[in-house]
Amino acid sequence: MIELFLIGIGTGNPDHLTRQAIKALNTVDLVLIPRKGASKADLAELRHAICTDVLSNAETRIVEFDLPVRDPANPDYLSRVDDWHDAIAEVWKDTILAEIGPAGRVALLVWGDPSLYDSTLRIAERVSRTLALTTRVIPGITSLQALTAAHAIPINDLGAPFLVTTGRQLRDGGWPAGADTLAVMLDGECSFQTVAPDGVTIWWAAYAGMENEVIESGALSEAGPRILETRAKARAAHGWIMDIYILRRERR
Repeated sequence: MIELFLIGIGTGNPDHLTRQAIKALNTVDLVLIPRKGASKADLAELRHAICTDVLSNAETRIVEFDLPVRDPANPDYLSRVDDWHDAIAEVWKDTILAEIGPAGRVALLVWGDPSLYDSTLRIAERVSRTLALTTRVIPGITSLQALTAAHAIPINDLGAPFLVTTGRQLRDGGWPAGADTLAVMLDGECSFQTVAPDGVTIWWAAYAGMENEVIESGALSEAGPRILETRAKARAAHGWIMDIYILRRERR
């Protein structure tokens, strides 16, 4: 039986790891670290840095694997992602069997936490279809928590709900009904540009909680152009970007 630990690591800052995460990491036989290409090499390096910082078990092995990429030729988003998850699950299974066989403890360091717009648990479920495997989740700090901490704000207005969504959903479907506050994730196209800016405030962060964190906030009409410029510069400097933002409109 393989025991798989999905360990939330926050934004890659070792100070964000919980004591539970550190304890769990020191019980495993194998840590798997994905490689996402040269432009995102520092993501793997951050995971290695965490292991160097908190691992005290000299017998724990650290192994990298190449993360499959989505098929750009498939025009259907959900089908494309589904096939991608199948490919990742196959790589996980093959790497685990090659490195430790059908029994042992394995850890994957999950950016943020596997509870919120993350498919690590779905991929683990796929692996369990062909490999005897149990999954344990060690929660971490989500990007949403890091964002609100960076701006020192609560996510919700007084007595009001909020909605977590994606940039694609905001762009294609507009502002969802029933919530005046939106937390927008996985937005590679700055979909806040599709929102009518009157009465809307934005709080934005890139690399939230990391050393190179950058933040902007203010009325969307004024802060939006600043965010576009800041985001472009940050992406050019680092070769990749992870950002998230909150939109809040005046109550109607």
